[in-house]
Amino acid sequence: MNVLNVKSEIGRLKKVLLHEPGLELENLTPTYLEGLLFDDIPWLPLAIEEHKAFAKTLKDNGVEVVYLSDLVTESLSDKKIKEQFIHQFVKEANTSSLNISSIIVDYLKNIKDTKEMVLRTMAGIKKTDIPPFEAKTLTDYIRDYPFITDPMPNLYFTRDPFSIIDFGVSINKMYSVTRCRETIYGEYIFKYHPIYGSNEIIHYYNRTASVNIEGGDILVLSDKVVAVGISQRTHPAAVEQLAKNILYDDTNTHEVVLAFDLPKSRSFMHLDTIFTQVDYNKFAIHSGCINSIKVYELTKSKSNNKKLAIRPINKNLESVLEDYLHEKITLIPCGGNDVISSDREQWSDGANTLAIAPGEVIVYQRNHITNEILKENGIKVNVIPSSELSRGRGGPRCMCMPLYRENLDKHENK
Repeated sequence: MNVLNVKSEIGRLKKVLLHEPGLELENLTPTYLEGLLFDDIPWLPLAIEEHKAFAKTLKDNGVEVVYLSDLVTESLSDKKIKEQFIHQFVKEANTSSLNISSIIVDYLKNIKDTKEMVLRTMAGIKKTDIPPFEAKTLTDYIRDYPFITDPMPNLYFTRDPFSIIDFGVSINKMYSVTRCRETIYGEYIFKYHPIYGSNEIIHYYNRTASVNIEGGDILVLSDKVVAVGISQRTHPAAVEQLAKNILYDDTNTHEVVLAFDLPKSRSFMHLDTIFTQVDYNKFAIHSGCINSIKVYELTKSKSNNKKLAIRPINKNLESVLEDYLHEKITLIPCGGNDVISSDREQWSDGANTLAIAPGEVIVYQRNHITNEILKENGIKVNVIPSSELSRGRGGPRCMCMPLYRENLDKHENK
């Protein structure tokens, strides 16, 4: 049995990866928000409470929940692999001098509990966390910055660092330096974990690639069609590389990758911030940018020489989806038809729903207008609290990485 299986956005969710927010949020300060990709500082105790409610909703619906820190810890059970991880982590953290690097290596090695060590790498290491050291370089004397290794506050958005497609994984090259370090955890899970480190798992993308792609832009629409956003954080060349690796892999059934060219702004940072599937033939969408999305078809070239045939599709989004999914499509507008409500609820991720089964989703409580419209369109809505979690600019889909979904039954057009 395959340990990974994601052939759709809406197949019944059976197993999912989460990361409960931790001390990395406590290490956010107003001075460094922009560099760490946050607009505000969530209050950690309430963020944890809200995240536990999210996990409970998943479990109450029969979903097995596993946590990132646990999988990483299990991947580092071998002493040599753990030491390798520590050295690689410190190198990728771009510490300011060899003096500091050696101190941090010793600091992490001296944390005997592996999970505690992993959580410390996620939280960020402050200068005040380590024993006093003697300044030996000009950088040691001058650099006025509270962290030796930066916190990773975006980690609770587990959708982005790696993505499951069919039976394989895309370990992504992230857009920003801040988030690039997050993918080290995926690298070790898919190399060394007793379950997920199997050589049989196909790797569709590598974190060392030269061009960036993020998981919020990758949507598996069916066992034939993958959609990928060309966004602020995903480069078109990365979409081409991913498409080649998917389409020329004989172990999956995908025949086409649809590239969605999006407006390049923080408001629309990923495809799933404006567009998610909620049923066989229904999608939640931010109507404010629907007319500015251009779609391209990527398929195998007829010469079958690992090249792509690329074709612009000169149709509106609804028609494109109908052609490729063979369904009469309904687009459900986030916030309705009111411009103010639409913009406000898109900002708080009203369109970023998480389907746990066909026609059933998890949504943020604060997007009450969108939630009512979803209900009016026959969608079962599971509401979770979102006062603090939403401050990170990501919704329920952003906060999870499905590891296993049931395959969809055949569906007749409604």
